[in-house]
Amino acid sequence: MIKPYYKSPNRAFTLLHGDCFQLLSEFNFKFNCIFADPPYFLSNGGISVQSGKIVCVDKGEWDRGKSQQEIMEFNMGWLSLCRDKLKDNGTIWISGTYHNIFSVASSLTELGYKILNVVTWAKTNPPPNVSCRYFTYSTEFIIWARKSDKKAHYFNYDLMKYINGGKQMTDVWHLPAIAPWEKSCGKHPTQKPLALLSRIIMASTQQGDWVLDPFCGSSTTGIASNLLGRRFLGIDQEQNYIEISRNRREELENPQLYQKYRSKIKDIQLLDSLFPSMVKEDANTMYGDLPF
Repeated sequence: MIKPYYKSPNRAFTLLHGDCFQLLSEFNFKFNCIFADPPYFLSNGGISVQSGKIVCVDKGEWDRGKSQQEIMEFNMGWLSLCRDKLKDNGTIWISGTYHNIFSVASSLTELGYKILNVVTWAKTNPPPNVSCRYFTYSTEFIIWARKSDKKAHYFNYDLMKYINGGKQMTDVWHLPAIAPWEKSCGKHPTQKPLALLSRIIMASTQQGDWVLDPFCGSSTTGIASNLLGRRFLGIDQEQNYIEISRNRREELENPQLYQKYRSKIKDIQLLDSLFPSMVKEDANTMYGDLPF
Protein backbone atom coordinates (compact mmCIF):
# COMPACT_ATOMS: atom_id res chain seq x y z
CA MET A 1 0.00 0.00 0.00
CA ILE A 2 1.29 3.45 -0.92
CA LYS A 3 2.08 5.71 2.04
CA PRO A 4 2.44 9.44 1.24
CA TYR A 5 5.58 11.16 2.46
CA TYR A 6 3.57 14.34 3.01
CA LYS A 7 0.08 15.77 2.57
CA SER A 8 -0.75 19.44 3.05
CA PRO A 9 -3.46 20.27 5.61
CA ASN A 10 -6.07 20.76 2.86
CA ARG A 11 -4.83 17.62 1.02
CA ALA A 12 -4.21 19.60 -2.17
CA PHE A 13 -0.47 18.82 -2.17
CA THR A 14 0.82 15.25 -1.85
CA LEU A 15 4.37 13.90 -2.06
CA LEU A 16 5.51 10.33 -2.65
CA HIS A 17 9.11 9.29 -1.99
CA GLY A 18 10.31 6.61 -4.39
CA ASP A 19 10.83 5.54 -7.98
CA CYS A 20 8.06 6.81 -10.27
CA PHE A 21 8.36 3.67 -12.42
CA GLN A 22 7.25 1.59 -9.45
CA LEU A 23 4.81 4.02 -7.81
CA LEU A 24 2.88 4.96 -10.96
CA SER A 25 2.07 1.31 -11.56
CA GLU A 26 0.68 0.85 -8.04
CA PHE A 27 -2.40 3.08 -8.11
CA ASN A 28 -5.29 3.93 -10.41
CA PHE A 29 -6.00 7.63 -10.77
CA LYS A 30 -6.38 10.01 -13.71
CA PHE A 31 -4.81 13.47 -13.86
CA ASN A 32 -5.82 16.51 -15.89
CA CYS A 33 -2.24 17.54 -16.57
CA ILE A 34 1.32 16.27 -16.15
CA PHE A 35 4.52 18.28 -16.07
CA ALA A 36 7.83 16.43 -16.16
CA ASP A 37 11.44 17.54 -16.10
CA PRO A 38 13.13 14.13 -16.51
CA PRO A 39 16.87 13.53 -16.11
CA TYR A 40 19.00 14.89 -18.96
CA PHE A 41 21.77 12.34 -18.19
CA LEU A 42 24.50 14.99 -18.32
CA SER A 43 26.40 14.36 -15.06
CA ASN A 44 29.72 13.34 -16.57
CA GLY A 45 32.17 15.75 -14.94
CA GLY A 46 31.37 18.93 -16.89
CA ILE A 47 31.54 22.49 -15.55
CA SER A 48 29.31 25.55 -15.61
CA VAL A 49 29.01 28.97 -13.96
CA GLN A 50 26.68 29.73 -11.06
CA SER A 51 26.64 33.09 -9.27
CA GLY A 52 29.90 34.01 -10.98
CA LYS A 53 31.71 30.84 -9.87
CA ILE A 54 32.82 27.83 -11.92
CA VAL A 55 31.11 24.74 -10.54
CA CYS A 56 30.84 21.06 -11.42
CA VAL A 57 27.55 20.18 -13.12
CA ASP A 58 27.38 16.63 -11.71
CA LYS A 59 23.92 16.46 -10.15
CA GLY A 60 23.92 12.93 -8.77
CA GLU A 61 23.59 9.30 -9.75
CA TRP A 62 20.05 9.94 -11.02
CA ASP A 63 21.52 12.10 -13.82
CA ARG A 64 24.52 9.92 -14.70
CA GLY A 65 25.08 9.52 -18.46
CA LYS A 66 23.50 6.63 -20.37
CA SER A 67 23.69 5.27 -23.89
CA GLN A 68 21.20 6.50 -26.48
CA GLN A 69 19.39 3.17 -26.35
CA GLU A 70 19.14 3.33 -22.56
CA ILE A 71 17.81 6.89 -22.72
CA MET A 72 15.20 5.87 -25.29
CA GLU A 73 14.08 2.93 -23.16
CA PHE A 74 13.89 5.18 -20.11
CA ASN A 75 11.74 7.77 -21.89
CA MET A 76 9.45 5.16 -23.41
CA GLY A 77 8.96 3.64 -19.98
CA TRP A 78 7.94 6.67 -17.95
CA LEU A 79 5.94 8.26 -20.78
CA SER A 80 3.94 5.04 -21.18
CA LEU A 81 3.14 5.03 -17.45
CA CYS A 82 2.17 8.71 -17.56
CA ARG A 83 -0.12 8.23 -20.55
CA ASP A 84 -2.05 5.67 -18.53
CA LYS A 85 -2.43 8.27 -15.74
CA LEU A 86 -3.82 11.03 -17.99
CA LYS A 87 -7.52 11.69 -18.47
CA ASP A 88 -8.64 11.23 -22.07
CA ASN A 89 -8.56 15.01 -22.62
CA GLY A 90 -5.42 15.51 -20.53
CA THR A 91 -2.12 17.02 -21.63
CA ILE A 92 1.53 16.59 -20.71
CA TRP A 93 4.44 19.06 -20.70
CA ILE A 94 8.06 17.81 -20.82
CA SER A 95 11.03 20.10 -20.29
CA GLY A 96 14.45 19.38 -21.76
CA THR A 97 17.44 20.49 -23.78
CA TYR A 98 18.80 19.24 -27.08
CA HIS A 99 20.46 16.42 -25.12
CA ASN A 100 17.18 14.59 -24.45
CA ILE A 101 14.26 16.41 -26.07
CA PHE A 102 14.50 14.60 -29.42
CA SER A 103 14.29 11.22 -27.69
CA VAL A 104 11.27 12.49 -25.74
CA ALA A 105 9.54 13.69 -28.92
CA SER A 106 10.16 10.38 -30.68
CA SER A 107 8.80 8.46 -27.68
CA LEU A 108 5.68 10.64 -27.50
CA THR A 109 4.89 10.00 -31.15
CA GLU A 110 5.51 6.27 -30.89
CA LEU A 111 3.23 5.98 -27.85
CA GLY A 112 0.30 7.73 -29.55
CA TYR A 113 0.46 11.19 -28.01
CA LYS A 114 -0.28 14.19 -30.24
CA ILE A 115 2.36 16.93 -29.99
CA LEU A 116 0.72 20.36 -29.83
CA ASN A 117 3.65 22.74 -29.43
CA VAL A 118 7.35 22.84 -28.73
CA VAL A 119 7.77 25.93 -26.56
CA THR A 120 11.17 27.61 -26.47
CA TRP A 121 11.98 29.06 -23.06
CA ALA A 122 14.42 31.87 -23.84
CA LYS A 123 16.16 32.70 -20.56
CA THR A 124 16.64 36.39 -20.01
CA ASN A 125 19.58 35.76 -17.63
CA PRO A 126 21.47 32.65 -18.87
CA PRO A 127 24.82 31.62 -17.32
CA PRO A 128 27.92 32.57 -19.35
CA ASN A 129 29.71 30.22 -21.73
CA VAL A 130 32.90 29.12 -19.93
CA SER A 131 34.76 27.61 -22.89
CA CYS A 132 33.97 30.42 -25.37
CA ARG A 133 34.04 27.80 -28.16
CA TYR A 134 30.33 27.95 -29.11
CA PHE A 135 27.23 30.09 -28.70
CA THR A 136 25.99 30.54 -25.13
CA TYR A 137 23.22 28.12 -24.16
CA SER A 138 20.22 30.27 -23.29
CA THR A 139 17.17 28.15 -24.10
CA GLU A 140 15.30 25.07 -23.01
CA PHE A 141 12.48 23.34 -24.83
CA ILE A 142 9.12 22.30 -23.44
CA ILE A 143 7.00 19.89 -25.47
CA TRP A 144 3.25 20.16 -24.95
CA ALA A 145 1.25 17.11 -26.05
CA ARG A 146 -2.18 15.67 -25.49
CA LYS A 147 -3.02 12.05 -24.73
CA SER A 148 -4.41 11.25 -28.16
CA ASP A 149 -5.31 12.72 -31.50
CA LYS A 150 -9.00 11.95 -31.05
CA LYS A 151 -9.92 13.82 -27.84
CA ALA A 152 -9.86 17.63 -27.64
CA HIS A 153 -7.73 19.17 -24.92
CA TYR A 154 -8.21 22.22 -22.70
CA PHE A 155 -6.36 25.43 -23.64
CA ASN A 156 -6.99 28.78 -21.97
CA TYR A 157 -6.38 30.72 -25.17
CA ASP A 158 -8.11 33.92 -24.06
CA LEU A 159 -6.10 34.18 -20.84
CA MET A 160 -2.81 33.59 -22.64
CA LYS A 161 -3.73 36.31 -25.13
CA TYR A 162 -4.66 38.68 -22.30
CA ILE A 163 -1.39 38.26 -20.38
CA ASN A 164 0.48 38.76 -23.67
CA GLY A 165 -0.93 42.26 -24.10
CA GLY A 166 -3.91 41.31 -26.26
CA LYS A 167 -1.80 39.48 -28.86
CA GLN A 168 -1.72 35.76 -29.56
CA MET A 169 0.97 34.18 -27.40
CA THR A 170 3.72 32.56 -29.44
CA ASP A 171 5.73 29.45 -28.61
CA VAL A 172 8.75 31.53 -27.56
CA TRP A 173 8.59 32.58 -23.90
CA HIS A 174 11.07 35.13 -22.55
CA LEU A 175 11.30 34.37 -18.84
CA PRO A 176 14.15 34.55 -16.30
CA ALA A 177 15.72 31.63 -14.47
CA ILE A 178 14.87 31.17 -10.81
CA ALA A 179 15.28 34.10 -8.41
CA PRO A 180 17.01 33.86 -4.99
CA TRP A 181 13.68 34.04 -3.13
CA GLU A 182 12.62 30.79 -4.82
CA LYS A 183 15.50 28.96 -3.08
CA SER A 184 14.46 29.87 0.46
CA CYS A 185 14.14 26.21 1.48
CA GLY A 186 17.21 24.89 -0.35
CA LYS A 187 18.55 24.36 -3.87
CA HIS A 188 17.77 21.87 -6.60
CA PRO A 189 20.24 21.77 -9.54
CA THR A 190 17.54 21.88 -12.24
CA GLN A 191 14.89 23.90 -10.41
CA LYS A 192 12.50 25.70 -12.75
CA PRO A 193 11.13 29.19 -12.01
CA LEU A 194 7.62 29.67 -10.69
CA ALA A 195 6.95 32.09 -13.55
CA LEU A 196 7.41 29.26 -16.06
CA LEU A 197 5.29 26.68 -14.25
CA SER A 198 2.56 29.20 -13.44
CA ARG A 199 2.13 29.96 -17.13
CA ILE A 200 1.97 26.25 -17.97
CA ILE A 201 -0.62 25.59 -15.25
CA MET A 202 -2.73 28.59 -16.26
CA ALA A 203 -2.64 27.65 -19.94
CA SER A 204 -3.70 24.04 -19.65
CA THR A 205 -5.69 23.50 -16.43
CA GLN A 206 -8.67 24.85 -14.53
CA GLN A 207 -9.17 25.45 -10.82
CA GLY A 208 -9.50 22.20 -8.91
CA ASP A 209 -7.71 20.13 -11.58
CA TRP A 210 -5.16 17.48 -10.64
CA VAL A 211 -1.53 17.94 -11.74
CA LEU A 212 1.14 15.21 -11.61
CA ASP A 213 4.93 15.64 -11.63
CA PRO A 214 6.74 12.25 -11.70
CA PHE A 215 10.20 13.85 -11.25
CA CYS A 216 9.12 16.65 -8.95
CA GLY A 217 12.50 17.67 -7.49
CA SER A 218 11.79 20.67 -5.25
CA SER A 219 8.16 20.79 -6.48
CA THR A 220 7.96 24.08 -8.33
CA THR A 221 5.09 22.43 -10.23
CA GLY A 222 3.25 21.81 -6.97
CA ILE A 223 3.82 25.28 -5.56
CA ALA A 224 2.56 26.89 -8.78
CA SER A 225 -0.42 24.51 -8.80
CA ASN A 226 -1.44 25.42 -5.25
CA LEU A 227 -0.90 29.14 -5.80
CA LEU A 228 -3.43 28.81 -8.62
CA GLY A 229 -5.95 26.57 -6.84
CA ARG A 230 -4.97 23.27 -8.49
CA ARG A 231 -4.25 19.95 -6.76
CA PHE A 232 -0.87 18.24 -6.98
CA LEU A 233 0.90 14.90 -6.67
CA GLY A 234 4.70 14.90 -6.81
CA ILE A 235 7.05 11.91 -6.91
CA ASP A 236 10.81 11.91 -6.41
CA GLN A 237 13.35 9.29 -5.34
CA GLU A 238 15.75 11.73 -3.66
CA GLN A 239 14.69 12.33 -0.04
CA ASN A 240 16.56 15.62 0.32
CA TYR A 241 14.57 17.07 -2.59
CA ILE A 242 11.31 15.70 -1.22
CA GLU A 243 12.09 17.42 2.07
CA ILE A 244 12.74 20.71 0.26
CA SER A 245 9.36 20.24 -1.44
CA ARG A 246 7.65 19.71 1.89
CA ASN A 247 9.25 22.82 3.39
CA ARG A 248 8.32 24.92 0.37
CA ARG A 249 4.68 23.85 0.63
CA GLU A 250 4.59 24.49 4.37
CA GLU A 251 5.68 28.07 3.67
CA LEU A 252 2.34 28.56 1.89
CA GLU A 253 0.51 27.98 5.18
CA ASN A 254 1.70 31.48 6.07
CA PRO A 255 -0.90 33.81 4.45
CA GLN A 256 1.64 36.62 4.10
CA LEU A 257 4.14 34.41 2.24
CA TYR A 258 1.35 32.93 0.13
CA GLN A 259 0.31 36.40 -1.06
CA LYS A 260 3.93 37.52 -1.40
CA TYR A 261 4.73 34.68 -3.78
CA ARG A 262 1.62 35.33 -5.85
CA SER A 263 2.54 39.01 -6.10
CA LYS A 264 6.00 38.21 -7.47
CA ILE A 265 4.68 36.32 -10.51
CA LYS A 266 3.66 38.66 -13.33
CA ASP A 267 1.19 36.29 -14.99
CA ILE A 268 -0.65 35.78 -11.69
CA GLN A 269 -0.79 39.55 -11.17
CA LEU A 270 -2.41 39.90 -14.59
CA LEU A 271 -4.80 37.04 -13.79
CA ASP A 272 -5.85 38.84 -10.60
CA SER A 273 -6.44 42.06 -12.53
CA LEU A 274 -8.73 40.20 -14.91
CA PHE A 275 -10.56 38.14 -12.29
CA PRO A 276 -10.18 40.04 -8.98
CA SER A 277 -12.87 37.93 -7.28
CA MET A 278 -11.50 34.55 -8.40
CA VAL A 279 -11.41 32.02 -5.58
CA LYS A 280 -7.84 31.39 -4.44
CA GLU A 281 -6.47 28.22 -2.88
CA ASP A 282 -6.33 28.53 0.88
CA ALA A 283 -5.74 26.32 3.90
CA ASN A 284 -9.46 25.82 4.54
CA THR A 285 -10.35 24.56 1.06
CA MET A 286 -10.94 20.79 0.99
CA TYR A 287 -10.57 18.93 -2.29
CA GLY A 288 -11.30 15.45 -3.52
CA ASP A 289 -8.52 13.08 -2.59
CA LEU A 290 -6.13 10.56 -4.10
CA PRO A 291 -6.62 6.84 -3.38
CA PHE A 292 -3.91 6.93 -0.67
